Amino acid sequence: MSPKHRNLVFAGLLALSGCGFAPLYGDSGSGTAVAPQLEQVQVENIPDRPGQILRDSLQDDMQRQGAPVTQIYALSVSYNIAAEGIGIQADTSSTRVRYVASASWTLTPIGQPGATLASGQAISEDAQNTVDNQYFAQELATNTINRQLADELAAQITDEVAVYFKSHPQG
Repeated sequence: MSPKHRNLVFAGLLALSGCGFAPLYGDSGSGTAVAPQLEQVQVENIPDRPGQILRDSLQDDMQRQGAPVTQIYALSVSYNIAAEGIGIQADTSSTRVRYVASASWTLTPIGQPGATLASGQAISEDAQNTVDNQYFAQELATNTINRQLADELAAQITDEVAVYFKSHPQG
């Protein structure tokens, strides 16, 4: 790296520290690391195969050390995927399918489902071509899209829960 680029990077880091930037997952020096609290979140079951994929992605994002020893919080998620044919041909067939996935989530203390700590909505979109795809290729593409949508929604939900824990260190 040239000295000019190094100076620009250093100036950028200084600017970030001056604006109050602090790491979300790591310890910012104030003792408010959220990773231990994320480890204590139990992700409730989500129905159907796409829901199972989303639950797996959420557990991977939140429980990086494996299954938590103590679970204090429950995360319940309502998940929906809608598919819409786009690229309509003269014979009314579609050449592309757009998928819109949405998830509403609620974080509560375990055993107190009415005591909502935080809640939110996450949305993601993806699409695939359907022209002349064989069944196996189409099924594989759909499974890939389900995984990508779940990973994106899990990242959004994890970030929002982490922001809650960052602003409420005691839960």
